[in-house]
Parts: sequence; structure tokens; C-alpha cells
Amino acid sequence: MAVAELSVVVLDCPDPHALAGFYAEVLGGTVEDQGDWVDLKLPGGQALAFQAAPGFVPPRWPAPDHSQQFHLDLDVPDLDAAERAVLALGAKPLDTEDRARSFRVYADPAGHPFCLCAA
Repeated sequence: MAVAELSVVVLDCPDPHALAGFYAEVLGGTVEDQGDWVDLKLPGGQALAFQAAPGFVPPRWPAPDHSQQFHLDLDVPDLDAAERAVLALGAKPLDTEDRARSFRVYADPAGHPFCLCAA
């Protein structure tokens, strides 16, 4: 029997409104503004949340001497189309050179790494 159920994944960032807007464009859903905390309610019941973190330092990827902390894997039907979309929204490529792989790595506008993965 499980002790708990995952409620939400929370990303620290300098601007929770902007980062919630980025992920709303990428994933869909509804943004619910709580001030320094912003929820993104996703289709299907999942959620992401974003909280203001003064002094936020983004993870470095790849950096053997620094942890990436975590990353999100996002399934997409078309890697090329999804790549164009996230770059237009402000993502930055981190590891996209190997076009034969089934995933590509980016940083969101606050610097958190995420992967687009072929569904």
C-alpha cells in the first residue's frame, strides 16, 4: 500500500507567471495564478506548479561537477515540429545534434532541462 500520492511537481524559478505561460503553451492546460505560486492544471488531472525563488540559479547541463537536479520528459508525436514550437516559445537547445535519437534535450526559459521524446 502506498503511503502517499503525488500531488504536483513544483519548479523554482525567478518568474513563475512567465514559466507557467511557457509550459501552458507546450503542454496545454489552465494557469491558476496564486501570486508567488502559479499552478498549471494539465488535461488528464496532472499539474505542474511554479514558485518564485529569489536568488534562483538554474541547473547546468551537462556538467559533471554540478547536478542537473531533475528534468521533465515530454512525449511528442513529431520531434521536428515540437522542436520548432518550443524554440519559438523561448526554449534553448542543450543536446539536439544526434537527430537519430528518440529524444532531444532543451532548457526552458528559466534554465530547467527537459526532453522532447518521440511518442
